[in-house]
Amino acid sequence: MVVEFLTLEVTPDDGDLGAWLDTDEAHWTAFLARQPGFVRKEVWRSHGTPPRVSIVIWWESLAAWHAVPGGALAHVSAAMGDHEIPVTCVAHEVLRAR
Repeated sequence: MVVEFLTLEVTPDDGDLGAWLDTDEAHWTAFLARQPGFVRKEVWRSHGTPPRVSIVIWWESLAAWHAVPGGALAHVSAAMGDHEIPVTCVAHEVLRAR
């Protein structure tokens, strides 16, 4: 299993956090849920200002994650419109889980 860990900051310039969450759910989460090998996605919020948001996405394998077509990713990114925010991404291989 592979975990994709994305970090971003939702600033007042990006709009309301709730509106951003709704847009993310409608576009990214809906898209990812249709991908083979997708397991689940969680969105976490830190208590800082502006809020740092972490998106944690579980994939069955690195191959499943990398099989998502790049063109489709670009399309979903564009669909986010003004709510698209640059992210930092780190991947982790799950060695043990209970």
